[in-house]
Amino acid sequence: MLIYHFGTRDALLRAVLGRARQRQLDIFGDLLRVRPDEPYTATLDRAWTFITGPDGRPYLRMFGQLRESAEQRLWPDFRRTATTDWLGPLEDGLRSIGRPDLATLVLAVIRGLLMDLDATGDTTRTDRAFRDFLGSVEHLSSGDHSSACRSRERAGRGTTGTDTASGT
Repeated sequence: MLIYHFGTRDALLRAVLGRARQRQLDIFGDLLRVRPDEPYTATLDRAWTFITGPDGRPYLRMFGQLRESAEQRLWPDFRRTATTDWLGPLEDGLRSIGRPDLATLVLAVIRGLLMDLDATGDTTRTDRAFRDFLGSVEHLSSGDHSSACRSRERAGRGTTGTDTASGT
């Protein structure tokens, strides 16, 4: 009966995956939203605890397998989408601490630690690593961002102090 309604097995699976993905986006998106009474690093910590806990892990297992599928026939652009759809919510949240530019870094660390957790099951170590990383984010957000940008710009210049790309 379900195949009749959806047409093919793959169409049925795509519909189920699409619904589950929307639920994940809604739940995880709410976890990542800015809360005026809470530092954003505390929000990230709470989100990490949920995502890696019993309510979040089924999503990680399901979509982890889809992301690793070599064929990608059920959802051809999933790997890209599963990455980029979190950048906006993270940028919005990190904007609250003046560092929306850290969204890619935060996402990369989260994804890497989730892969580590999936491979090893070592919750204690990955939780500690994530909390250490949040300490670094707090440090980066409390520092002088413009001074850090100037240092990166100087590091990209030649030894004469001129900008090698523009010759100035």
